[in-house]
Amino acid sequence: ISKFLDCKAKFIGELIPPVAPFDQKSGRETWTVAFAPDGSYFAWSQGHRIVRLVPWKKCLASFSVRKEDQSSGAGPRRLSRQNSEGSLLPGEPREHTIDCGDIVWGLAFGSSVPEKQSRCVNIEWHRFKFGQDQLLLATGLNNSRIKIWDVYTGKLLLNLMDHTDIVRDLTFAPDGSLVLVSASRDKTLRVWDLKDDGNMVKVLRGHQNWVYCSAFSPDSSVLCSVGAGKAVFLWDMDKYTLIRKLEGHHNDVVSCEFSPDGALLATASYDTRVIMWDPHTATILLELGHLFPPPSPIFAGGANDRWVRSVAFCHDGRHIASVTDDMLVRFWSIDEKSPQAIGPLTNGLCCAFSTNGSVLAAGSRDGSVHFWASPRSIASLQHLCRLTLRRVMPTQQVYTLPIPFSMHDYLAYRTL
Repeated sequence: ISKFLDCKAKFIGELIPPVAPFDQKSGRETWTVAFAPDGSYFAWSQGHRIVRLVPWKKCLASFSVRKEDQSSGAGPRRLSRQNSEGSLLPGEPREHTIDCGDIVWGLAFGSSVPEKQSRCVNIEWHRFKFGQDQLLLATGLNNSRIKIWDVYTGKLLLNLMDHTDIVRDLTFAPDGSLVLVSASRDKTLRVWDLKDDGNMVKVLRGHQNWVYCSAFSPDSSVLCSVGAGKAVFLWDMDKYTLIRKLEGHHNDVVSCEFSPDGALLATASYDTRVIMWDPHTATILLELGHLFPPPSPIFAGGANDRWVRSVAFCHDGRHIASVTDDMLVRFWSIDEKSPQAIGPLTNGLCCAFSTNGSVLAAGSRDGSVHFWASPRSIASLQHLCRLTLRRVMPTQQVYTLPIPFSMHDYLAYRTL
């Protein structure tokens, strides 16, 4: 890492939870951070049952003001528990503090597309009719419940109960159908249809241990789920059946995310690695190691100080970020096997890129969130064409195109 210290990531700000008498106790961890699909809100679980919904533009503006304060000698500012709504103009997003009633493990934003009908076609009447401007927040709790909130009002809409253990992760289908998938320590995934008043559609069984995380492909047709016992599963979300298992990790797999074109799948594991897969062919395309020299499978399968806690794909399709137990956050390019930039992060747990990919947010065990500017570079025309093509074409079809073999490999990401 020492030779990459000159490539330090640009730190732009942090959100610090309010001080409370019990702050030294467990339960204050920021297990999840999330950005709204339209970029309007940022949500973070600041510990002790509390989720904070912050207008993202306002948050960025406060970082700029804070820099000016620090340059003039003022100390860092802490967020207040109260909503600062006094100076808001009509129509501006409002800040909300939500008490979820139990420790919050998972967060996910969901937005509705009216023409996307519920999969339950036999029921004409529904309690909730979600409009185009609807923005929901799902929270997965320690008591095995899932609560659905209206982001604009902060009101509780639904309380989903069927899991029997902690709901570790939540993800909405990106097609606007308001289909929600929950991953739990009860070794199952559950599919919920919020347009059908939150009724459960299917239980996905197959994991033999805890399920840590799940992620939809960009077209919502495939779901990846990862968990303890080296598990990486791909599911067909039209038939709700298992497609295949991906084998390559040596320890628990705790985070996953698809690239914007769906051609790549990144998984993070306690085995000190992030693996980049071709989900269409189950092929390992790239391994990003966080310990050098690479550890043996026996060492990687045990306790070490390089557990990768989270991985996130940038929306440019070229960069990813990883959070690791060695107190660093790393920014990688899919074209290189070494980090492009690194930043200090003590006890990091999770990370997510902003909607436009310009900022990375990372949560930690003390309930705070740290923000870095993403490494920026102009994408080549080749890469933009590859992104566009791979959104609609799986790997198998790429190799049937009447083009040179070298172009086949480039379009299939075999040149990583």
